[in-house]
Amino acid sequence: MGDNIEIIIDNYSEAVKTNTEVKDKKFVPTIESVLKKKHIQMPQEIYNASGIKVFGKRIKSLIYTTDLAIIKNNNADGVIAVYPFTPQIAINQAIIELSSTPVFVGVGGGTTTGQRSIDIALNAELTGAYGVVLNAPTKNELISEMKERLDIPIIITIVSEKEDFESRINAGVSIFNVSGGANTARIVRQIREKHPSFPIIATGGPTPDTILETIQAGANTITYTPPSIGDIFSEMMEVYRHRIIDELDKKNK
Repeated sequence: MGDNIEIIIDNYSEAVKTNTEVKDKKFVPTIESVLKKKHIQMPQEIYNASGIKVFGKRIKSLIYTTDLAIIKNNNADGVIAVYPFTPQIAINQAIIELSSTPVFVGVGGGTTTGQRSIDIALNAELTGAYGVVLNAPTKNELISEMKERLDIPIIITIVSEKEDFESRINAGVSIFNVSGGANTARIVRQIREKHPSFPIIATGGPTPDTILETIQAGANTITYTPPSIGDIFSEMMEVYRHRIIDELDKKNK
């Protein structure tokens, strides 16, 4: 064998990229293809997070969506499927069955509560959910009752630094999901001061700087809101239009 050896990785050679996970400083070879490439990529800054290990899977990023097409075309570690309607078993089941990554589903706690929320949560567990997400108004009594029935994590949404974090933990919550808008990093920081090791999921915000700020405040996992299908398709159609116009111009010359 000579010194000059050409390495060819099938038809994937164009998609092999140098990738570095910032936190661990490890080289990560990446294999992609044109058809299987995930169109929605998580911001690189999220890889600074420690992640939360749930049932043996380390989760640093969660994509916040219920759109099945987006769920099938992203590179997040998991899905957080919370929506502003009454939770429905059919919706949760469709998302869990389609997703190739862990799913955390909303089971109410505000308008939908009591035994109905418990029934939806139990069905989610039996369907394969990795955890259930309760809305901020959820009563501690419901959390305690749900904890007795479930074997998957109960996640409570936190929207203010004035909430009683200790009572939530004592009721049976396993993970905080901080969604405080512009105050998210501050809320995370306050939780972390009192509970250095408690698992925290938090919204990362719209920019790399806000993502890093939330991680530095103490968030273990970051939720990312992707662009809508309409926005993605609009960009794609613009590319198609330019391509067709260029081809027609060349043809007519």
